[in-house]
Order: sequence, then C-alpha cells, then structure tokens
Amino acid sequence: MTTFRTFTELVLARTSALGPKDAFIFLPDDAKGSAPQHLTYGQLDQEARRIGSWLQERGATGRQVLLLYPSGLEFIKAFVGCLYAGAVAVPAPLPTEQGQHFARVSGILRDAEARAVLTDGGNAPEISAWLAAEGMSDVDCLATDSVGYGDAGAWSEPSLTPDNLAFLQYTSGSTSEPKGVMVSHHNLLANETAIQRSVGSNSDTRYGGWLPFYHDMGLIGHILQPLFLGGSASLMSPVSFLKRPHRWLQMIGDYKVTIGGGPNFAYDLCLRRVTDEQLAGLDLSSWQAACNGAEPVRAETIRAFTERFEPAGFRPETFFPCYGMAETTLLVSGTPRGTRPVVLGVDSEALEAGHLADPRADEPSRTLVSSGVFHDFDVRIVDPETFQERPEGSVGEIWAKGDSVATGYWKRPLTNKEIFDAALSDGKGGHDEGGWLRTGDLGVLEDGQLYVTGRLKELVIVAGRNLYPTDIERAVQSTDKALATGSGAVFAVETDREHLVVVQEVRTSSVSTDLRTLATGVQALIGRELNIPAGNVLLVRPGTIRKTTSGKIQRTLMRQLFLKGQITPLYEVLEPGVRGLVADATDRPLETVI
Repeated sequence: MTTFRTFTELVLARTSALGPKDAFIFLPDDAKGSAPQHLTYGQLDQEARRIGSWLQERGATGRQVLLLYPSGLEFIKAFVGCLYAGAVAVPAPLPTEQGQHFARVSGILRDAEARAVLTDGGNAPEISAWLAAEGMSDVDCLATDSVGYGDAGAWSEPSLTPDNLAFLQYTSGSTSEPKGVMVSHHNLLANETAIQRSVGSNSDTRYGGWLPFYHDMGLIGHILQPLFLGGSASLMSPVSFLKRPHRWLQMIGDYKVTIGGGPNFAYDLCLRRVTDEQLAGLDLSSWQAACNGAEPVRAETIRAFTERFEPAGFRPETFFPCYGMAETTLLVSGTPRGTRPVVLGVDSEALEAGHLADPRADEPSRTLVSSGVFHDFDVRIVDPETFQERPEGSVGEIWAKGDSVATGYWKRPLTNKEIFDAALSDGKGGHDEGGWLRTGDLGVLEDGQLYVTGRLKELVIVAGRNLYPTDIERAVQSTDKALATGSGAVFAVETDREHLVVVQEVRTSSVSTDLRTLATGVQALIGRELNIPAGNVLLVRPGTIRKTTSGKIQRTLMRQLFLKGQITPLYEVLEPGVRGLVADATDRPLETVI
C-alpha cells in the first residue's frame, strides 16, 4: 500500500513533482483530424485548484457533486477538482447524449443528494433547464470550461482521512437498479496498488482507452491509475471507437500505449470492422496488457484476435483476462504479466451440475477462460443457499474480502448487511466473523485460477438443469450469418413450468431465407445441441438488446421488458402459455407473427 493517506494527497504530490509532464492526451472525435489535446500535470493542478475553490466557497466539501461531461479533458479536471475540494465526485452519463439517460441521471441526482453539478459550456444551458424542471433550484451548476469563476489562490487543502469518500460509483445495473457504490480514499488507494501489482505498471506506463469516463474501468483504470503511477494516458471517446474501431488500435501504435482494454465485445468489434488495409498500417508491439474484463471472457475472441492481429505485433501473452466490479472498486484478479491466458475445456453436463470434469468424446463441452489469480483479496467459492464454502473444482457464488471492497451502497443499510457483510457457515449452525462481499457472480477455483462462469441471478433453470445464457446465445448466433453480428438475450419465464425465451437481433439485409425459417433453425439447433425445448424465439432489430455501459447484456431487464410486452419483434413464435403471460400484461391481440 502507498504511504499516502488519501488519493488527494497523492495527486497533489504528483502534480507538484511532474508539472510539465503530459498527464493526458485526448483525441477528439473528428474524422478531419483535429489536433490532439494535451493536459500536463501542472495544468491539471491549476484547473483543479480553481474548481476546488469554487466548490469550497459553495459548501460542497464533504458533499456530493454530480459530473456530467462528454468524454474529454474537462471531466478529468472536474474530478480532480472534487478531490481538491474534499467533495465526493459522482460521475454519471451525460443526459443529452442519450435521451434514455435523463430518467437514470435524475434518479442519481436525487439519490446522491448532489450539492452541485459540474459540466461544460456546451451542455450547461440544457443541464440548468433540466435542474429547474426537476425542482432542484438549490443545486448550483457550473460550466468548468468558462472563465471568471474560482480563485486558485483561495483554495485550501481539505482535511481528509482514509475513510472519507472519494467518489460514488453508480453501477450500470446488469441485473438490478443502479446503486451508488461508496468508494473511500482507502479503497481507491488499495485497488490502484492491486492494479499496479497485477499488470506490472510503473511511471513509464502509458494507458490508452475509449471507455466512458463515468464507467469504473474507464475512470479507475484509464484515468486514476495513470495519476496514481505518475504516468500518462491517451484517451478517446466511446463514440469515436464505435464509429471507427481501428482508431483505438491506431492510437496504441501512435502513442506507444502499453496497457489498455475493454469488454469482450470491443475485441469482437475490431475483428469485424478493421479491414486488411487498416491492419497493414497498425503497430501493436508496445501493447503489454490488453485487458478483457467481460464475464465470462470468450476463448474464441482471444484466439481470433490474437491470430488476426499478430502480424501487427500483437503477442499471445498480451491478453490480460481479469475480473472485478464496482463493489471491489475495480480489479479482483488478473492474468500474471507475460503469461498466456489459461483456458480449460470442461464437460457441459458436469458444469450444469456444479462441478468441473474433463470433456467426453462426442458430448457437449465448454471452454472456460481463467480470469487470473488474486493477491490482494481473499476469495472463496460459496454455496449461495447454505453459505458453506465449496471445494476446489465446484461451482458457487464468488465471495471476496479485502481493503478494496467498498463500504457499501449509498443509503442502503439493509442491502449492505446482506451483500457486504455476509458470513460463511460451518454447516453446524456456526458462522465466521462476516465481512464478505457477495458478488452475485458464479465461478470456480481450479489450480489457483479463478474462472467466472456466469451471473447467479441470470442462471437459466429449465427441467432442473442449470444453463448458462452465454452458451445458448453463442449457439443461436452460430446458426446463420444474419445472427452472427447481433446481440442476444436468453432468459426463463414461468407458467406451470419453466420456459426458455430467446431474443436475438437479426440483420435483415443478410438473411438468405425468410425469418420463419431462421427462427425454426434456432429452435432446431437448441433442441439438437442442448437437448432442451426452445419454443419461444423473438427475432428483433439491431440495437434492441439492452446493455450496460461496459457492454454486458442486461438479461434481467430484457426479461422484464418481454413480460411487459415492450419488445417489438420482426418475427416471433411463442408457446401459448408464454403468450398468455405477455397478453395478460399488455392486453394486446394474441397474434403469432408480427
């Protein structure tokens, strides 16, 4: 652990020692090639003092401050300004970028009890109007790229302890409503230390990424870890990456990025969208750790990406499968630097039964990718019903304990007792001292490696079998090229029994047959390969499947939308009992094909 007591102390030391050094370089989302924007440690210090003085003047010390910015350097200045003020930063998605975020951000604003909102000049008028409409006239709003506010000379260093909150990280909610994770300065310093140890980073490390700054990996991994190290980062916006994925890879070569990554889908997108001509101009030889934090990580993606980009200097040992979440600040485990990802072939039937077994000839199997090893946490695999620890090679809920585990969710004491203070049972009525975080993820330990197998709440139980949605979704997407590039969501609903429901995006321009035949093919494959009935298939337009900011499928939300009749299919086939569930909720006409 670092000798600094708070992250604010650390940043003050870094900015003092590294004044002229570039802390961040931001590449604007401009196809015409706008010049990269640079922010030195000295400039960051001056801007943070100015913002910090404005916040201190308005009594925001110890209070929550909502940050609403597009990706760019202004967000970084504002976040560090909150640290300097002793305020609690609350990063959130900019409502004006996607209309669906207005309701979400309104909920965050009220839940966090924000004292002020920081934004930029381009969005300030709309943000101010939104605050007025929400009846929040007492919440100050500041465009931090404007002039004439704050006095860097009037700023005073706040009196903070390690237990003070550094920020609230509102989770994107793959299975539940967003909640504000309370990350203390102690938690943050502990996890940045864990990240440094895991990836082998130092002051010469250059990070490079495109993840949203309000996302835990984008914030803690790509912004705060460089500050922790006294290093630097090259950054771009998610929009820039999604429009032109090769720009991310080009940035890695241009700025000699050594560490950076994203969810599994980012690598899949590069595989689909980077042309041979673009590949020929790439240099990925500086890349030392390509983080992949999806749950679970896909072996097919690792293999295909490594093969495709090896001519550009990408090495097999560069992939860094890892595991973490907002509740642990960020990282829990990762693949040791310089080693290739560990993959493990297992028997599918045994995995469904809750344990590992070697694959059998001519029987279904699954390839698991290890999320690495852990050094700064105590991790156990636990039966989620009995709370007893499960032996090595057995599947259960992942429980974790360590200095990086957050203190809980903001204003959720009952939930915190259940999730952040669980106790292991000895099976005889006794329990340990507690303090375990229940992650909600399913996993297994084998030879010191942690394998994440799925989400506890998303496990599909059909005919007494425990099925993993990702396995079924991959099988569906393999049936036709029109489904291969789309996202899917698989879940179960109940009448007098369990029913499997498949919602899959389809690109109609790629369909070589009619949608009815396509849906029938999906049903046949699931019945043949997984030996389960798939009587409910909805083929939908691209973009229908809801995801978190990190690209995780929101299966629980998709299930809720389905039961409310709020999914509009291009084609659907439903069993009568399932159709009745939806019809009861919507009173819509009972038609088979829409």
